Amino acid sequence: MIAANPVEGILCFLLQVAWILLLVRVVVSLVLYLRGGQPPPSGPLRTAHDLLIDVTEPALRPLRRFVPPAGMIDMSVAVAFVIIFVLQIAICG
Repeated sequence: MIAANPVEGILCFLLQVAWILLLVRVVVSLVLYLRGGQPPPSGPLRTAHDLLIDVTEPALRPLRRFVPPAGMIDMSVAVAFVIIFVLQIAICG
């Protein structure tokens, strides 16, 4: 996706970063679920996990007010993916 001006280019880049971070959060959540559900108690993996949650949670928290969970699945992440996808189409082409 190539943007027409620098502002669009920055927005496209940020949307792509957001998409990647959400994808990593989904994968990490799945891995944690499969290995027992708890992140490591300490160390660099715990720090990376906490950073990932801190970065993605501000975007997901408002969505959770409107999107109820479907069992154990957090549907707010799916809604965030759709929002990012629509914004990428609208802004980046």
